[in-house]
Amino acid sequence: MSTGADTNARALERELAWLERVLQARIGLHFGQAGDPAALQGIDAPDLAVDGGDYARLVHEAGLGRDERLVLALALAPHLRPQLLDMLFVRNRNLDRGFSEFGGWKGRSHGGFLPTCETAAFMLAGEQLARRFALHRLLDDDQPLRRHGLLRLQHDGPGEPWLSAALHVGSDVLERLITGEARKPDFGAGFPARRISTRLGWDDLVLDADVMEEVQGIAAWYRHGARLLRDWQLDKALKPGYRSLFFGPPGTGKTLTATLLGQAVQADVYRIDLSMVVSKYIGETEKNLAQVFDQAQNRRWILFFDEADALFGKRTATSSSNDRYANQEVSYLLQRVEDFPGTVILATNLKANIDDAFARRFQSLVQFPMPDAEQRLRLWEGMVRHTGRLAADVDLAALAERHELSGGAIANVVRFGALGALQAGRERIEATDLRKGIAKELRKEGRTV
Repeated sequence: MSTGADTNARALERELAWLERVLQARIGLHFGQAGDPAALQGIDAPDLAVDGGDYARLVHEAGLGRDERLVLALALAPHLRPQLLDMLFVRNRNLDRGFSEFGGWKGRSHGGFLPTCETAAFMLAGEQLARRFALHRLLDDDQPLRRHGLLRLQHDGPGEPWLSAALHVGSDVLERLITGEARKPDFGAGFPARRISTRLGWDDLVLDADVMEEVQGIAAWYRHGARLLRDWQLDKALKPGYRSLFFGPPGTGKTLTATLLGQAVQADVYRIDLSMVVSKYIGETEKNLAQVFDQAQNRRWILFFDEADALFGKRTATSSSNDRYANQEVSYLLQRVEDFPGTVILATNLKANIDDAFARRFQSLVQFPMPDAEQRLRLWEGMVRHTGRLAADVDLAALAERHELSGGAIANVVRFGALGALQAGRERIEATDLRKGIAKELRKEGRTV
């Protein structure tokens, strides 16, 4: 275990012991044991300055008060000391079930008590309505616990009480406290997005001047947007997020541009896996997408939706309940993207497939056209000339002039040609190898040489 993790462990040992004393005192008061409700405030919080470490810094940076620390400790308890919450499994003998006021929910495989906002309300407020109302405010998304991504709430039941929401600690926060390191989120059902990177640079990307100007505008907002909103006092007129639509034929550099943009501004770029987001079951698509937005809410990530028309397609005339639900889904997605304070890039091959309501809310629409002959030559040269593997009969200028191909298609041709040369026992790519590759690419698009 690292030194940072050891320091965190000492601080969290004392924080969880404090939580246990508060819960025991609250349960005692609830069941009529002698005591003054005000005495709960007298159970002093540990002095985090004694231990320091990530946990102490996290509490200090977020400006957490006593109640907020207790709620955070409550959310951490199932992960760090699940038996601590077993005291909340007390059954109501009159009803032969648990006590409603304790809240909590049962996981699929975890045998312990999983806290909800109702559990936090019981701990902090008991039956005092004014204190319950204060907890509502403490858990608002603009308050420290959620603004800094320390907690997220999961509401699964439409129409159920707001405090019935499950109380989750941020996964990256938990990882940082346990390991002493800030790790990237793991791809999976709970986070259907992959971080994308590239070994290429801007010199390998062939774009015209208009596209580069638009991309530089996105980078400028990423670097200076917060300052413009705060110091220039534009926050009343402008929302904090930035939304851009990349559109153009396949292989024209949309994904690579998003990746290089992340490198330029030193931001992680996450490509959303739509196969794990889109669901035929009502409410599941929104839930899956919310998992991405909730985790990205307070981080400086760039979210990249490839083939975005699968999620953000046009709304249809409502002739059935399915149509109405599909339109509600699109409206929900629109709202989440518009409210997201970070950078979102949507990519599509056909701009016409994107709902007009989205298009009006983009800060930039960036068209990636097919490269012209000069740009195609630069692509050919950049991909294969430096290898020294071209035979003397290869005329890249002629190939660039004669065949209209995207950068992605040219890369496929180079791959095909290199494999063909190896299979033929040659060390160099001949013109025939490339012509066969070009013919194969054109057939994909229904064209002929």
